[in-house]
Amino acid sequence: MPLIQISEIPSCELITGYDAQFIHTPAATFSHVRVKAGAALPLHSHIQEQVSYVLEGEFELTVDGVPHQLVNGQVFVIPSNAPHAGLAITDCFILDVFTSVREDYKAKGGIVL
Repeated sequence: MPLIQISEIPSCELITGYDAQFIHTPAATFSHVRVKAGAALPLHSHIQEQVSYVLEGEFELTVDGVPHQLVNGQVFVIPSNAPHAGLAITDCFILDVFTSVREDYKAKGGIVL
């Protein structure tokens, strides 16, 4: 397995205020996301299960209409096809892990293993 330096992966703007770096394995997509305070993530869903780990900051994640306040060190598992949205309360650094691979994110770049 190769050693990957996150700082060397080019970032892309997913939506306004959300800049991501991707690592794609055969089974998963790892998305390192820097989010600006106040940036909103519109309601959406996808077939992939998503595990969101807040590394820095405070993020409001709404899943199936229920808001959850996430802070440093907290993890939330979003089931496949569950409608969810978000709002960065502060600047945030979030690791999102998707299983299976996000082909739409793979098209945006990153490292493919």
